[in-house]
Amino acid sequence: MITIEKLRDFGADVDEGIARCMGKEEFYLMLVRKAVKDNRLETLELQLADRDLASAFETAHALKGMTANLSLTPLTKPVSEMTELLRSRTDTDYSQMLAEAKHQLEKLRSL
Repeated sequence: MITIEKLRDFGADVDEGIARCMGKEEFYLMLVRKAVKDNRLETLELQLADRDLASAFETAHALKGMTANLSLTPLTKPVSEMTELLRSRTDTDYSQMLAEAKHQLEKLRSL
């Protein structure tokens, strides 16, 4: 079960995340639980494999917004890096950033 303490240990800035949720800890935890079930990272992986950089940017940007708003810093970092490269449709090897994002999401899901 995801708790505030486990999220702190994960590296999330829970104080900032809770502040964005009007100070409502339970609301914040509910949104984090929803984020854990989100499948946009899998969608992003498929779009990158297909070299659909325009769609990949849209997906990465949405994922970045979700993770940043919840202050899930370890996951936000690699997603932000991909988003900025995809913004300019940079055709590069995204495998390292994608692997790091997947690793951080798995850590988050294991809480």
